Amino acid sequence: MKQNIRNLSVFVCICTVITLLLAFTNSLTAPIIEQNQNAAANKALLEVMPEGQGFETVLLEEYTLPTTVSEVYRETSGLGYVVKLITSGYGTDMVIMCGVDTKGIVTGAVCLSSNETLAKEKTYGENFTDKDAAGVDAVDTIGGATKTTAAYKNAVKDALSTAIILGGGSVDIRTEEEILADNLAAALPAGEAKFEKLFRVELIENVDAIYAAENGAGYVFVIGETFVGVLADGTVVTEGIDNAEMITAAVTLIQSSTVEDIALSAYTDLTKTVVSAKKTATGNFIVETKGAGYGIKGGNEYHPASGEYIIVRVSMTPDYRIIDCLTVFEAETDGLGDACADESFYGQFVGKTEANYTEIDAISGATMTTDGYKQAIERAFAAVKILKGGE
Repeated sequence: MKQNIRNLSVFVCICTVITLLLAFTNSLTAPIIEQNQNAAANKALLEVMPEGQGFETVLLEEYTLPTTVSEVYRETSGLGYVVKLITSGYGTDMVIMCGVDTKGIVTGAVCLSSNETLAKEKTYGENFTDKDAAGVDAVDTIGGATKTTAAYKNAVKDALSTAIILGGGSVDIRTEEEILADNLAAALPAGEAKFEKLFRVELIENVDAIYAAENGAGYVFVIGETFVGVLADGTVVTEGIDNAEMITAAVTLIQSSTVEDIALSAYTDLTKTVVSAKKTATGNFIVETKGAGYGIKGGNEYHPASGEYIIVRVSMTPDYRIIDCLTVFEAETDGLGDACADESFYGQFVGKTEANYTEIDAISGATMTTDGYKQAIERAFAAVKILKGGE
């Protein structure tokens, strides 16, 4: 018994000594570790603001800033701010650090991390140095990575906006979605701020998009940067519109348009690649086609992981011009291939023909998905040809 007590006492003493040694060691190393961490953090900050003397954290809770802003540092000698932003192109979590001086000039920008395959990721930020807001807009995008580089540019502009706000100025920091919603509501107040984008099956020239009020009050036509409100009876309520008659006629066309199902059983060659087919009274076609996704390039096999295809809905004129395009289903990689469900991607096919439908920006890091989507579009053209021949 005494032996056990003696052993326990020795063990306690050893543990106490080790604890004291660890505490002493930590007291010596903690300041060094903190110093090294601060040096690493300052190195990233100095990369985009080389003349900075020191930096202090800004409390974001005190300001209303763009949603992309995750951290802000104020340069202690008054040079300006360094803003850390998290945005996304075709993927997610593209982290960008940007310095802005008190005159609203970018002192540097760098992409800290990204799952985008942006070819010039490490050097693209150099294009923004010494630029103001107008200069940032003028920076060239990178071919084949338009969405990614656009996201980069928008993040830099958010950093410029942040510097203005922290300096006591005022900036419109609404997201694109919020701006769209506000414009729709302003164009047609009777829509009660609830709209749904129409999938168009009739060709209406010079109109970029049409939104229908969910309560049936009418529509909003988007023509360039102009939002035109029109009631369900065709009355244009937005003032100063020169082409009001065209819009009224378009509403009549939309409301009178009818579609008829096409029985695919009569077209055995299409049943493997076409999900459904319809035809409007005006002679346009609406087809839903399958395309191979990630893991398959070509062929008719199912996706090995999800057991599914990419499914695309395409409306097309009899002379093979795409009226509208929509991703109905996809089972692609999160943060990469699933960008095929973003309108910024599938909207590129609107207005395309069989001669130029491949001339679109690929999804960065998702070549197989992009190719599979193009395959679905190719099959849509082929399907319409067969359906026309079967009339």
